[in-house]
Amino acid sequence: MSKTPPLSDEMFLVTADGSPDDPAAPTLSLRNSPVVLVTFAGNRLTREATRAYQAEFGIGVMDWRMLVMMTRSPGCSVAQAARLTGIDKAAVSRSLHRLESNGLAQSQASGGDERRKSWRLTPQGQNLHSQILPRALERQNALLQGFSEDEITQFTAYLQRFLGNIETSD
Repeated sequence: MSKTPPLSDEMFLVTADGSPDDPAAPTLSLRNSPVVLVTFAGNRLTREATRAYQAEFGIGVMDWRMLVMMTRSPGCSVAQAARLTGIDKAAVSRSLHRLESNGLAQSQASGGDERRKSWRLTPQGQNLHSQILPRALERQNALLQGFSEDEITQFTAYLQRFLGNIETSD
């Protein structure tokens, strides 16, 4: 696969008033920088999902992500969950312990080592996952309103490629 030429920084920059003769230093555009937009979208998605899930189900979006993680990968470790979700291990660990204290998850020491635990949902956790899933799909459908199936497929492919670039950029 051939490499594409580097992008011009100019397409991502703006000055304070937007005019080319503005004496202010250029900075990132809040409207034309995909990285800025993805960050803003992620922050807003997290904030709104936390608000909605907290009000409706008594848990935040981080705990919802861990319910999904343990449904997809029963017996996962903190390190595995952190790697797959891109969330730091400390936040994953706090969420899993919170879920455990609420009777939604349980841990088991691997090989007798308390520092190495595998995590699973309890029946109560599985039930909560089943209750939240339709609401999560409803929220997703609302956010994707106006997009065709082809556009969603393309958008998903772009985001997967973007995430792949994050993995290889450091």
